[in-house]
Amino acid sequence: MTSSPNLDQMTPEQLRALAAQLLSKVDTMGRESRRDKTVIEQLSHEIAILKRHKFAKRSEQISPAQGSLLDDLLNTDLEAIEAELNALRPEPAATSSRQQPKRAPLPSQFPRTVIRHEPESTQCACGCQLQRIGEDVSEKLDYTPGVFTVEQHVRGKWACRQCETLIQAPVPAQVIDKGIPTAGLLAHVMVAKFADHLPLYRQEKIFGRAGLVISRSTLAQWVGQTGVQLQPLVDALREAVLAQDVVHADETPVQMLAPGEKKTHRAYVWAYCTTPFSALKAVVYYFSPSRAGEHARNFLDTWNGKLVCDDFAGYKAGFEQGITEIGCMAHARRKFFDLHAANKSQLAEQALHSIGGLYEVERQAKDLSDEDRWRIRQEKAKPLADTLHTWMMAPCPSITMRSRTRSDRGRLASQTGCSLDRCAAVNGLQRS
Repeated sequence: MTSSPNLDQMTPEQLRALAAQLLSKVDTMGRESRRDKTVIEQLSHEIAILKRHKFAKRSEQISPAQGSLLDDLLNTDLEAIEAELNALRPEPAATSSRQQPKRAPLPSQFPRTVIRHEPESTQCACGCQLQRIGEDVSEKLDYTPGVFTVEQHVRGKWACRQCETLIQAPVPAQVIDKGIPTAGLLAHVMVAKFADHLPLYRQEKIFGRAGLVISRSTLAQWVGQTGVQLQPLVDALREAVLAQDVVHADETPVQMLAPGEKKTHRAYVWAYCTTPFSALKAVVYYFSPSRAGEHARNFLDTWNGKLVCDDFAGYKAGFEQGITEIGCMAHARRKFFDLHAANKSQLAEQALHSIGGLYEVERQAKDLSDEDRWRIRQEKAKPLADTLHTWMMAPCPSITMRSRTRSDRGRLASQTGCSLDRCAAVNGLQRS
C-alpha cells in the first residue's frame, strides 16, 4: 500500500506534478465511472424488458401429450401428399371389387335429416314408365355448433321392366369422396385446429364425449385432404391481395415441433393484408420454416406496389426490384415504449406523445373519403412527422454515446426517420 506524501516537505514543482497526476487520475476515474454507469443503464434496461416479456404471460411446461402433435402434422402432410398424387393419377380401369374395410355405423341417437335424390324424369328412353326397385342409403356426419346430426342421402333406384334400364340420381359432390364428414364438419375441424389452436388429439376427446369414435389419424387425413381442396381458394386470395397497390406485411414466430427430436424450433407465419381503407378486406397467411428473406420474395414474386412493413432486412431485396417501402409507425413506437416502460425515460415519453399526435390524426381521418383523408394528413400529420424526424436527427449532448437511449434514438432516426420521409413522399403521406 502506498503511503500518502508529506505535502509540507514537497517543493512547489513537486506539488504541481502531484496535482497534475491527481487530476489525470480523477479524469480517468470519471470516464470509467461514466462507462460503468452506461453499462449499468443498458443492463438494467435489458433486464426490465426481459422481466416484462417473461412475466407478461403464465409460464407453462409442455404437456407430454403435446408430443402427439407431431403425429398429427405428419399424418396431415402425408394425407395431403396422397391426395395430390391421386389427383395426378389417371382414372384406373374397372377391376374386380376388393373388400372394403367396414366402417362403424354412426350413433343412432343423433338426429337425422333425410335428403332424397331422385332422377329428374322417371320416363325411360323407350317410352315406358320406370319402376322404383330400391334405393341406396349413405350417411354423412354433420356438425353445427354444439350439435352433431346425420344426413341420410337416399338415392332411389328406378328401372324399366321393358328394356331393363336402371336410372339413379348421381352422388352429390363431397369434399372427401366416400368419406363420412360433411363440409360443415370439416369446416369445424379446420377452424378448431387453425383458428382456435385446438390440437387433433383434443378434438378426438371432444368427439369421444359425444359418443363418436374418430381417431386423430382419421382427423389428420380429413385436415390433409381439406387443405388440398382449399388450395385453389388460397391461390385466388393471394392473387386478390397482390392486385392491390398497397399491402401490409409482417411476420410472427411460432413454435414448430421438429420431426424426430420431440422439441420445438422457431418457424414463422407471414401475414399479408390489404389496407384498412381498401374495399377488399383480405388476409393471406404464409408459413415458412425460417425468417429468410427468400420466403417474402417467393410470395411477392413480381409484385411491385407499396409495402407497409418494419425494417426487417428480408424485405430489402424486394425494394431493390421496384417495391416502394413504407415504414410502419407501430414498430417505431415500440422501441420508445420499451424504453419508457423500463426506466420512465423523458425522451421516450416525448417521442410517444409525438407519435400519439399522429395516431390522433389517423383516428380523425378514419371514416373520411380518400381525398379528405389525404388533405387532413397534409394539414396535420405531415407537420408532426417532420417535427418528429427533426427531433430524432438532432444531437443530444446530455446522452452518452453508448447509452441505450441514444442508441435507440439514433437507430430509429436512421430507419424510422427515413421511413417518415418515405411515407411523406409517397403521394403526400399516402392517399390510401
